[in-house]
Amino acid sequence: MRIDIITVLPEMIEGALHTSILKRAQDKGLTTFGLHNLRDYTLDKHKRVDDYPYGGEAGMVLQIEPIDRVISHLKSQREYDEVIFTTPDGEVFTQSVANELSLLKNIIILCGHYKGIDFRVREHLITREISIGDFVLTGGELAAAMIADAVVRLIPGVIGDEQSALSDSFQDGLLAPPVYTRPSEYKGWKVPEVLLSGHEKKIQEWRHEQAVVRTKKLRPDLL
Repeated sequence: MRIDIITVLPEMIEGALHTSILKRAQDKGLTTFGLHNLRDYTLDKHKRVDDYPYGGEAGMVLQIEPIDRVISHLKSQREYDEVIFTTPDGEVFTQSVANELSLLKNIIILCGHYKGIDFRVREHLITREISIGDFVLTGGELAAAMIADAVVRLIPGVIGDEQSALSDSFQDGLLAPPVYTRPSEYKGWKVPEVLLSGHEKKIQEWRHEQAVVRTKKLRPDLL
């Protein structure tokens, strides 16, 4: 998979792309990232990529020209399955969306910034708009990093134990059950006996029961 990220603040995302799982995916040749500074595609001598909105509203808006230029440049090199725009008013990013995106070959993520982008970009250049929640960030860089991490870890071979990703929260519509490790007792706090029993069927039943209990308590909207 190849993920190209367009941003005005590449330094906000560089570290995330070269750490932990994302670095491992690149080292294994399973993922390639392209990080593109939008300012490199403007013809403005001061490298400006934003301007005041028509109508006099407060804030600055990313211009269509540099965005069109960088997307056109990328599309001249390869075909893309999706051109994603990170925005608070997009569809909410969920595990099922991550699963879907992990099956694609090439995607572009355009990071929103300032007041937003010229709406013509959304009308003519974007194929999907994604939000990570009902709140506003300074820019879409952190959202892009989160999307990349959630998607790439699902690619076969990225995580050593692929079953680990498949048993994460939300994969079956429930929150994940509690997990424990050594020691089996600490300050009188004990690991549930069933997990020490070695009885696989009972352990799986306990995990499912706990997943349901936690989901009812913390995220009843999922049920």
